[in-house]
Amino acid sequence: MSPQVSPRAIPGSILVYVGAELMGDGFIKLPFIRALRAAFPDAAITWLAGKDRTVYDHALKPLVAGLLDEVIEAAGIGVDWRELLGRRPLAGRRFDLVIDTQSRVLTSLIVRRIRHGVLVSPCARFLLSDRRPRRGYRKPPHLHHRLFDLIALASGRPAPTPVPAPLPAEATAQAGRLLAAGPIYIGFAPGAGQRFKCWPLERYIELARRQSARGRVPVFILGPAETEWHAELAAALPDARFPNQDAPAAGITTGPLLTLALAQRLAAAVANDGGGGHILAESGVPLVSLWGPTKVAKAYPMARRLKLVTAQMFGGDAMALIPVDAVEQALETLLADPNADDKPVVVSEVW
Repeated sequence: MSPQVSPRAIPGSILVYVGAELMGDGFIKLPFIRALRAAFPDAAITWLAGKDRTVYDHALKPLVAGLLDEVIEAAGIGVDWRELLGRRPLAGRRFDLVIDTQSRVLTSLIVRRIRHGVLVSPCARFLLSDRRPRRGYRKPPHLHHRLFDLIALASGRPAPTPVPAPLPAEATAQAGRLLAAGPIYIGFAPGAGQRFKCWPLERYIELARRQSARGRVPVFILGPAETEWHAELAAALPDARFPNQDAPAAGITTGPLLTLALAQRLAAAVANDGGGGHILAESGVPLVSLWGPTKVAKAYPMARRLKLVTAQMFGGDAMALIPVDAVEQALETLLADPNADDKPVVVSEVW
């Protein structure tokens, strides 16, 4: 049981500093943004990407509408030591609370120069932070939990469990045109940013065949990097659906919002360690997540229901070690009771 903490002043303005976000980063950090808004519902929240662009000002902008009040990208803040001299960053603007999400000392020293009331920063074991964890605190291995701990330090209470925001009605309607109601759809996201993270394609085909034999419809979520697999998969699985490839003929533009809407029509899904898995997790679909050489504890998807199947369970770190039977068993467990084992996001106690 965590000790009592004294109430903390509610900030009217909050600045969150990050380096940048590509698509995968954007989906990974969405639960943090939702939890931050839930913790401070009335604050004006500014998202500052100091080093490069952020998808929150582009492709994922609709998903942060109402969560972020302002997005500043490629600001050139936190890049060069000379920023420690001269004028303060952001032309002297002041924020009641600044949350620095990164740990590079130089960058944190620069962020600290932004006028603020309170700074929360994990840099150098919170040495530069105005609020610090309790003695003996250990940094959680998972990125989400580290970020949620920053919210807990800022607010004086555990970070709220994030609740996914509703999708635009247009994306939901388009997904319904591509995957009509009726069949039980099982999703497969066989790609990843690096091919060594991919479970062999023939294993996905075998698992999809087994799902077809059970009367379910395989749905393959293929991104631009996996287009080359479309013909092989379609030939091997005549009853499979490929909504991203079918979309242009229906006059529908593909993108992350459509993928989220498609995922919400699935009964369950299987994905590798990659951006596709985080997108599926964001949708709320029960997910089997496959992992090989990368550290699962650091970045597993924050799915509502999650089954992890790792190569280490079978004696190594190569994705090819994961057998079809193990993945099928995990998938069937999720499908057996859609409402079983639902658990909120857990954060460590920082005070």
